[in-house]
Amino acid sequence: MIAHTCNITNNKQAAMAENGDVKLNIAMLPWLAFGHLIPYLELAKLMASKGHMISFISTPRNMDRLPKIPQTLTPFITFIKINLPEVENLPKNAESTRDLPANKVKYLKMACDGLRKPMVDFFNNTSPDWIICDFATYWLGPIAAEHGVRTAYFSVFPALVLGFMGSPEVMCGGDERTSVDDFVKRPNWVSFESEVRPSAFHVTRIMQSFTADDENVSDTYRLATTICGCDAVVMRSSFDFEPDWLNLLPELYRKPVIPIGLTPSNLLRLVLICFIIRSPKNSYQILIHRSYSPLLSATSSF
Repeated sequence: MIAHTCNITNNKQAAMAENGDVKLNIAMLPWLAFGHLIPYLELAKLMASKGHMISFISTPRNMDRLPKIPQTLTPFITFIKINLPEVENLPKNAESTRDLPANKVKYLKMACDGLRKPMVDFFNNTSPDWIICDFATYWLGPIAAEHGVRTAYFSVFPALVLGFMGSPEVMCGGDERTSVDDFVKRPNWVSFESEVRPSAFHVTRIMQSFTADDENVSDTYRLATTICGCDAVVMRSSFDFEPDWLNLLPELYRKPVIPIGLTPSNLLRLVLICFIIRSPKNSYQILIHRSYSPLLSATSSF
């Protein structure tokens, strides 16, 4: 259970959590991209299968495009539709990154920032134990805390990617790296040996999306502030897959980091994680990881 993992002080409640008897009310607010919505839905189904009550929050069009959940889980998952505010330059009916070219995604993020008021209304009318949020809603942590709700950031990114990005302090202006070449080198806060590197292509795309402008805050600021404002970080990863990187993240974030395992391929699209690996002969190879591992460890984490 999240509550058990994060050191519940009440001994009786902790014992109940150990036995799987504590049932939580958990809200979920994923980023408006189906590469995030689908993993969040799968996590919602997993938690619902353990008897937890889930409030899954998103926009109407996104809800209508989600896969149907098994009927056995319908008593445990409530879908809550909230409308995006109108934002200049955001096309009508654009509610996910699927609906937009890359150069207009920033307007979707700006519209997402307009969900502060609907989320305050949600907390005023509902009392979840936790809310699981995504990187984009950097403003959610303080709002949840004001209502006595704990926050977990669920990352769909591998621990390696977050490890390369560094601590929240680094992401918020303390990063001395400025070029693509800088970002493909092993960061100085990584003490263990690793030949895994992000490719120059992926770094270039990341650097573009992580740049702020006069209209929108950067993705690095969103991610760093989300991590700072949450009580725990939940990873779609496994110690069998990337143990060193998962051990690094609690040092960088100074809070619990909980791996829930890798996504089953029969439930989600194949998870393809492509990185450039420098071989001993100084040639380059592509590593493609296909995830088949079930979410076994989630039983003890939630």
